[in-house]
Amino acid sequence: MTETDIVVREHRTTTDDGWWLELRSTSAPTRLNTSTRPILLVPGYGMNNFILGYHPRGTSMERHLALAGFEVWSVNMRGQGDSKPLRTDAPPPSIDAFVEHDVPTAVRAVIRKTETRAKDVVLGGCSLGGTVAYAYLALGDSPPVGALVTIGGPLRWENAHPIVRVAFKSPWLVGKLRLRGTRKIARFALPVAARLPYLLDLYMNRQAVDLSAASEMVDTVDDLHPAVNEAIARWIRDRDLILQGVNVTHQLKKQSIPLLVVLANKDGIAPREAILPVEKAWGGDVQVLDVGNDNNWYAHADLFVANESPRDVFTPMAEWLERHAAL
Repeated sequence: MTETDIVVREHRTTTDDGWWLELRSTSAPTRLNTSTRPILLVPGYGMNNFILGYHPRGTSMERHLALAGFEVWSVNMRGQGDSKPLRTDAPPPSIDAFVEHDVPTAVRAVIRKTETRAKDVVLGGCSLGGTVAYAYLALGDSPPVGALVTIGGPLRWENAHPIVRVAFKSPWLVGKLRLRGTRKIARFALPVAARLPYLLDLYMNRQAVDLSAASEMVDTVDDLHPAVNEAIARWIRDRDLILQGVNVTHQLKKQSIPLLVVLANKDGIAPREAILPVEKAWGGDVQVLDVGNDNNWYAHADLFVANESPRDVFTPMAEWLERHAAL
């Protein structure tokens, strides 16, 4: 079985508040196990699903899981990729909108379109997408999710890198800022940052990623949005994410589905202290995949694009899913 046996299809679905969302399905038809749940991957903040289907040297996360027999989906929520508002009064991107409208819409669409026999999904949240997945489960009324994987997804800010803390110090201020053209800025800034290790090491291990492909990797970068900026700043200040007056961390004790937590050992964006509180908060079985060591360390983006991420991240994920995605 090779990547040439993989079928990638583009789909779209519409939220009840007026957004057209992009969906992508990836599968290997001759390998697909229809007795497993489809996997829906939710990208993080300031990114889109491009990076989930791309790897600078090897097989992407989507394709790796498809070759393992799973039907893999990814969504671009509002403000991500080419997802678009369908009317002028469609609400802008916000964490509330991601949780209340975009993820539920995507989950329903996957269940409706899947070629498996499943009536629920495995939800996979990447970075802030992991946080959104936690909130969706915490606030939802019996959401159709049979298992959860979070990849670099923070829950409770027991600690934050000083640069992150300074950047989000004022909820009011970051809530007023809207940065456009982020992808163009990243295209210029990434080669510069590669020569400033203190800055880039927050996000990426320069020795572990093929930066000759930087011009392609920045296609995953999206603009930042004021409402999301403000919500993140309040979350870091308050430690727990509060949505609709509900403490998301406290609500997770009600969850009994299996959870796989993937984290990077030197993540400056979502440090382990912000990720691991879920071990105590979660009501069901939790397994932690701690990726990297002192000799081969991983930062945030490395979980998706490091030279060895197919071996260190995607393969253990597939092995966990073989046990927990079965119907």
